[in-house]
Amino acid sequence: MEYRQLGRSGLRVSVLSMGTMTFGGKDQFGSLGNTDVAGAKRQIDMCLDAGVNLIDTANMYSGGLSEEIVGKALAGRRDKVLISDKVRMKMGEGPNEQGLSRQHILEQVEASLRRLGTDHLDIYHVHEWDGQTPLDETLQTLDSLVRSGKVRYLGVSNYTGWQLMKALAVSEAHGWERFVSNQVYYSLESRDAEYELVPLSLDQGLGVMVWSPLAGGLLSGKYRRGQQASEGRHLTEWSEPPVRDEEKLYDTIETVVDIASAHGASPAQISLAYLLAKPAVTTLVVGARKDEQLADNLGAAEVALSAEDVDRLDRVSAPYLIYPHWHQAAAASDRFGAPDLALHGRAR
Repeated sequence: MEYRQLGRSGLRVSVLSMGTMTFGGKDQFGSLGNTDVAGAKRQIDMCLDAGVNLIDTANMYSGGLSEEIVGKALAGRRDKVLISDKVRMKMGEGPNEQGLSRQHILEQVEASLRRLGTDHLDIYHVHEWDGQTPLDETLQTLDSLVRSGKVRYLGVSNYTGWQLMKALAVSEAHGWERFVSNQVYYSLESRDAEYELVPLSLDQGLGVMVWSPLAGGLLSGKYRRGQQASEGRHLTEWSEPPVRDEEKLYDTIETVVDIASAHGASPAQISLAYLLAKPAVTTLVVGARKDEQLADNLGAAEVALSAEDVDRLDRVSAPYLIYPHWHQAAAASDRFGAPDLALHGRAR
């Protein structure tokens, strides 16, 4: 297992992290999985044996049940792993039980620590933008958690480029702890993160943690053009991620399958290995309902793609250049730096 530095921090994390959205199966999460404590222990053992040192969860996964299961499964071995957690989403019916206010963050961090059975979180992500709470309030509260020792590093997830840059500027102006992790959706199905978030992360020193790197299973190889998948959702049922160009997706999948055949690997492993070859990517959060799916995903750490493989995948999945990127590509490419080339790479 390879370990990479998480952004502008001294923390080293495995290139594959364990996702726990499948733990618990409560309410809407039941469609994703219902892993219990015994299953979680088994899967955590698999990850530890493979060299994984980071487990990612969130307070809202199964209404806190995922955290409880992680805590029980890690009993007696908490010091063997890093824990990434999140705050922002709705956790009750009261007017203050969601968002990034001081009230909600402080209430939820204590609840998460209690459910996990630990005295600190290694990485604490704000899970989503809150446009109604002043950034100063949110960021000062997060800074106080680091100073208190309850949180070691700060992360952000699902922000736009301007929102993230504003947050970094506010933290910088006040001398508060900055985000070192940016958890984003990024996959061969949709490379939207390359427009702003990957370049910004490179420029500002944030490590990229990728959620849903297989696009919810779309890139696992079981969805093929003209074929009915034996299990799983139909493409029209996908809302996260939304499938916007079905033909482009199928072209991408066929390329993935072809490369997988040449490597003696699975399509899922090729899809994951591709992201690990991209700039700024530190770790991919992988989770699975079944042990065999998890074992397959873990095998991606051993797959090395050639430059030709990456070029083929770059070309077939290339995002459309939206403004001002198409204008910059035409008029400013002679002055591109490394962040610009995260979008305008050699395959353009």
